[in-house]
Amino acid sequence: MFNPINALLGLFSLDVGIDLGTANTLVYVRGKGIVINEPSWVAVDKNRQQILAIGAEAKEMVGKTPASIVAIRPLRDGVISEFDITQAMLEYFIRQAHKQVFIPFPRPRVIIGIPSGVTEVEKRAVKNAALAAGAREAYLIEEPMAAAIGAGLPVTEAQGSMIVDVGGGTTEVGVFALGGIVVSKSLRIAGDELDEDIVQYARQKYNLAISERMGERIKINIGSAYPLPEEQTMSMRGRNLITGLPEEIEISSIEIREALSRSINILVDLVRDTLDETPPELVADLMETGICLAGGGGLLKGLAERISEETHIQAWVAQDSLTCVARGAGIVLENFDVLHQTLSSENQRSPGGSAS
Repeated sequence: MFNPINALLGLFSLDVGIDLGTANTLVYVRGKGIVINEPSWVAVDKNRQQILAIGAEAKEMVGKTPASIVAIRPLRDGVISEFDITQAMLEYFIRQAHKQVFIPFPRPRVIIGIPSGVTEVEKRAVKNAALAAGAREAYLIEEPMAAAIGAGLPVTEAQGSMIVDVGGGTTEVGVFALGGIVVSKSLRIAGDELDEDIVQYARQKYNLAISERMGERIKINIGSAYPLPEEQTMSMRGRNLITGLPEEIEISSIEIREALSRSINILVDLVRDTLDETPPELVADLMETGICLAGGGGLLKGLAERISEETHIQAWVAQDSLTCVARGAGIVLENFDVLHQTLSSENQRSPGGSAS
């Protein structure tokens, strides 16, 4: 039913594309580009049931809060685990995106990236959270498709293309042709799991308890999936589990590669399994176009070389790979009439309601 108030608010609202990630949330505003890139953290006062901080400010509180305050991530493995908090986080980011145009109650059209392996219930949860957060229309796009569009792959052409999107909670692999996903696989092993691998390695080998944030810093600085031209070392700080006292240990990139090996092997096997299910004609295309890596995990040193060696297909990292999903959702907003068919099948519609 036509709602004149919604229509009026829609005229003044900015359409947004959102990469609602386990680790980070990025917001793309139509005509402006990416305006928000914040950690997906929320700090909550349990006693007063009140949200104290969202984004970078909340992440700074991790591991430092009193008992009454808890810093949490409302998404796990790419899906919503805390609906009300996710809704509040989305509402906050949508309002922040509209601050520059002084719209007190924005009602934007929203496109949100979702993992390709989520259930219908999980899809509805994301859509409902967006609508409850103030969106007048909410559409879903599978993350591998959004990442491929954001990376500039020719997804609407007959020529095949492939992406490996390694996020915080999930790894998405997709092969595309003619505007659709030909083969896709999703795995709930990604950046978070790699951080946890390093935490467990420190505990088992050195009896050292380190935080996930320390594990993440080590992964970013010296983590690798393939031997480095020059191996590196880094100080690892934590609490000795035997003495209970603080301790600092020098750890090498060789050790971290060993710590990450199990998860990296599973990730590489996922890529190989996807290729095994890809039609031969498209595999021939991929031997020309290569395999594109996206997401924060795609920046892991040596991952492209490891995948190239295992698959015999050249792998390369997308430009600004962290923002590929958000940029892809934004490109669909900018070209809604042409690219609406790339949206998740449940919310495709005729392009009559184009973004205007």
